[in-house]
Amino acid sequence: MNSTPVSPTPRFDLIGLVVSDLTASLAFYRRLGLEFPAGSQSAPHVEAALPGGLRIALDTEDTVRSFHPDWQPPASAGRIGLAFHCGTPAGVDAVHEDMTGAGYGSELKPFDAPWGQRYAVLLDPDGNGVDLFAPLGAADAE
Repeated sequence: MNSTPVSPTPRFDLIGLVVSDLTASLAFYRRLGLEFPAGSQSAPHVEAALPGGLRIALDTEDTVRSFHPDWQPPASAGRIGLAFHCGTPAGVDAVHEDMTGAGYGSELKPFDAPWGQRYAVLLDPDGNGVDLFAPLGAADAE
């Protein structure tokens, strides 16, 4: 009989972002509806609960350097993206307009994508792409 302990199957639990300016990042993601605890801007690590039990965490660059002293932020655009379902095509337009009106950057203005979605891409304060989308066939409840 094999006495080797069986390792548990890992469970995807958290999306982590390293941010240059925690206050700016909190403002951006709060405006998109994520709920971080009050006073988070003075913490080195903050988390918000996501639907389905996942979490998103924001860590400052100094926090990462506290355990990885040689860490440096990537020199080019990242390869990870976050996406927010906006309910309807008009919702994509409204959220994009709200966010850009508040001064946040846009990589792609809303458009009808060939894969059947209204789609746009914002830029968070660190330049990460944040997608906005909704199925083109979604009933416009607005």
